[in-house]
Amino acid sequence: MNLRVFVLALSTFAFGSGAFIFAGLLEPMAVELGVSVGAVGQLQTVYVLTSALAGPPLAFLVGRFERKRVLLLALSSAVLLNLACLMTAEFGALLVLRAVLGAIGAMAGPAASAAASALVPPERRGSALAIVMGGMTVAFLMGIPLGSVVGSAFGWRSTFLLSAGLSAVALLAIALFVPKVTPPGPGVGQGLRGAGVLPLFISTFLAFGANMTITTYIAPILRLQIEVTGAGVAAFQMLVGVGSFLGLTLGGRAADKGAGGLSVTLGFLGLATAAALHSLELARTGVPGVGAYAIVGLAVLTGSTALFSILPVIQTRLIQRAPASAPLALAFNGSSASLGQAFGGALGGTLLVQGGALSVTFAGGAIALAAVIFWRLTHRGGASTAAG
Repeated sequence: MNLRVFVLALSTFAFGSGAFIFAGLLEPMAVELGVSVGAVGQLQTVYVLTSALAGPPLAFLVGRFERKRVLLLALSSAVLLNLACLMTAEFGALLVLRAVLGAIGAMAGPAASAAASALVPPERRGSALAIVMGGMTVAFLMGIPLGSVVGSAFGWRSTFLLSAGLSAVALLAIALFVPKVTPPGPGVGQGLRGAGVLPLFISTFLAFGANMTITTYIAPILRLQIEVTGAGVAAFQMLVGVGSFLGLTLGGRAADKGAGGLSVTLGFLGLATAAALHSLELARTGVPGVGAYAIVGLAVLTGSTALFSILPVIQTRLIQRAPASAPLALAFNGSSASLGQAFGGALGGTLLVQGGALSVTFAGGAIALAAVIFWRLTHRGGASTAAG
C-alpha cells in the first residue's frame, strides 16, 4: 500500500487520540475542576457532538479545496486548541474549546479519506479507506492508553500537551510526504437521495451509542469492578485497540466475501454480550480476583472487536450504494458515529449520576439488542429492504 496513505492515517490517529485522551482521568479532573464525573465526561460528548453536527456541512465546504491544505489547516488548529486546553482553568471555557476541536476533527476526517482514495488506483480504494480508519484503531491501542499513563504521572493537563504533540507530528509528516490532491469536479453531492443509505447511518449511530454509553465511563466502571485506577486503566484501554484491530480485520474480510449482513448482526450481539459481562462483574461482591480481571478484560475486548467489525461492512455498502457521492456519504456516516458517541456519553453520564454504574451497562446492552432487531428488519438476508 502507498506510504502516503499510512501518513494520512496519522491525522485520524491524532484526532482519534485527542477525542478521548483523558478518558482514564475523569475522576481527578472532576475534583480539580469542581464538577461531577458525569459532567467531565461531557467534555468528550461535546467533542463528538460538534463533530457530528459540523461533518456534513464541512464536507461541502472542504470539498472545494485542495485536500492537503485542509489537513494542514486542521492539524495546525488542533495544536493551538490543545495548547489552549492545557492552560484553561475554567470548565466552561474547556467545554467550548473541546467543541471547536470536534468541529476541526470533522473537517479533517473526510479530507484524509478523500485524499487517500485519490492517491491509489480504484481497486485499492477500499483498503486505503480502511488504513485511514485504522488510525483510530491505533489511537485506542496506543494514543489513548498513553494519555492515561502520561496523565497519571504528570497530571491530567499533560494529556492536552500530548494531544498537541501528536497533532504536530501528523502535521509535519503530511507536510513532508503527502502531495497536493486536487478535489473532483462538480457532482459529488448527487446520488444520496434514493440510495437507501439511511438505515446504514442509523446502524452506525446505534453501534457507537451502545459502545460509548459504557466506554466513555470505563475508568469509574473499572474502579468499581476490579479496583483499577490511574495508569492501570491504560492496560484495559489497550485491549480496546487490540479489539478494534481484530474487528476491522474480521469486518473487512466479511465484506469482501459478501457475508457483511451476518457480520453486523454478530457485531451487535457482541456489543450486547460485552455489556452483559460488564453488568455481571458490577453485580458481584467481594474482593476481585483473577477471574474478575479476566471477565472485565473479555468484556472490553469483545465490545471493541464487535464495534469495529461493523464499520467496514457499513462503509463498503455506502460506497456501493452511492459511488458518486462516497465522500458525502462517509461524512454523514461519520456524523452518525459522532452522534452515537455523543448520545452514549450523555446517556451514560446521566445514568452514572442518577442510577449508578450498573444502569450504564444495562443501557448499553439494551441499545445493542435494539440494534440487532433494527438491522434484521432493514437488512433481511444481508440485503436491505426498499428503505435501505
